[in-house]
Amino acid sequence: MMDLRRIGEVWRRSDVTVRDLPLALLLVVLSLVPEFHGSGTSLGLLPNRPFDVFALVVIALEALPLIVRRRRPGLCVTLVVIGFSLDQVFGYHAVSSMALPLALINTGAHLERRRKLTAVLLTLAYLVLISWLEMLGSKETPSDLVVFYVALVVLWGVGSWVRSTRAAEAERRRRIAEATRTAERTRIARELHDVVTHHVTAMVVQAEAARYLTAAPERLDSALASVTETGRRAISDLRHLLDVLNPEHEADFTVPSASDIGDLIEQTRQAGQPVEFDEEGKPSESAGSAEFVTYRVVQEALTNALKYAHGSHTVVQVRYGEEEISVAVTTDGSGSRAAAVGGSGRGLTGLRERVEALGGEFTAEPQAGGGFAVRAVIPTGSGS
Repeated sequence: MMDLRRIGEVWRRSDVTVRDLPLALLLVVLSLVPEFHGSGTSLGLLPNRPFDVFALVVIALEALPLIVRRRRPGLCVTLVVIGFSLDQVFGYHAVSSMALPLALINTGAHLERRRKLTAVLLTLAYLVLISWLEMLGSKETPSDLVVFYVALVVLWGVGSWVRSTRAAEAERRRRIAEATRTAERTRIARELHDVVTHHVTAMVVQAEAARYLTAAPERLDSALASVTETGRRAISDLRHLLDVLNPEHEADFTVPSASDIGDLIEQTRQAGQPVEFDEEGKPSESAGSAEFVTYRVVQEALTNALKYAHGSHTVVQVRYGEEEISVAVTTDGSGSRAAAVGGSGRGLTGLRERVEALGGEFTAEPQAGGGFAVRAVIPTGSGS
C-alpha cells in the first residue's frame, strides 16, 4: 500500500509530458495490432488500404503529438490534423485517428493565445480535406460532412467550457484567498492594537504620574515598579502574539476571556485609574467568542479612560445572562486627559465590528452629565 501511494505521489509530481505519454503510446500500440487495422475513423468512405511503412509515419504523426497536448496545444493539434488528413486520404483508417477529438478538446481547454485564428485555420484545413477526399471519390453526403464538422466544433466547445470553468474556479479561489488575507490582516491589526495600546497607555500614564512624585521616593519607587511590570507584560504579550503569527513556531494561542477581566481591572488601577467593578452571574458554557469580545470591550474602554479621563471614577458592569452578556463601562469625566497619549479611533471601530459580527449591539457616546459610556450587548449563542 505504501509503495502504491509513493508511486502515486511520484506520478502526480511528474511533468505533464510524462503523464500524457501513456495515452499516446496506447493509441500507437492499438493501431499496430492487426485485428484493429482499419477500425479507426473513416471520413469519405474510401477503401481501406493495407498498412505499409508510411502508415507507421501517419500513426506516429496522429498519436505521438498527444505527449505535448498540454505543454504545446497549438503544435499538438496541428500535427494531429496533418496526420489525420493523411490517414483519411491514404485510407489507413487507423485507431490513432481517435487522437483528433482528444486534441480538439485539449486545444479548446489549454490554448492560451490566438484561439480564434486557430479555429479559423482548423476550419480551412477541414475544407481542404473534404475537397481532397472528393477528388479521390468520397462517398460521404454533404449532410454527413456537416454533421462531422459540427461534432468537431462541439469537441472544441467542450474544451472551451472546461477552460472557462477552470478560470472561474481559479478566480473564485483567488478572491477567497484575498478575502482571507484581508480578514487575517484585520484580525492581526486588532490584536496588536488591543495588546499594545492598553499596555503602552498604562505605561505612559504611570510615567507621567511619576514625574510628580520626586518628593516622595517611596511612592516614586512604587510607580516606577508599576511601569516596569506593565512593560514586561506588554513584551510578554507581544512575544506570544508574534510566536502565534510565526508559522514555524508551535504556539498554543489562548485568547483572554471574561474570567480575565479582574486582572485587567487590577492593572488599570495600578496605572492610577479608580475603577469600580460590578459583576453579576457567570458566563454560560455556550458563550464562546462572546467572552473574548467582552474582555476586549472592557479592555478598550479602560484604555480610553486612561487616555482621555485619567483619574476619573470608572465603573465596569458585566451582566451574564442565559443568552447574552451585557457590558457597560462609564466614566464621570472628573479626571483629566493623560498627556502624550494619542488615539487613532481604530479601537472603538474594531469593537463595533466584533460585537456586530456576533449579532450584538454596541454604543460608545458621551454621557449627558459628563464623562463617557461604552455599552455592548453580546449574544452568547456563537461559539466561533
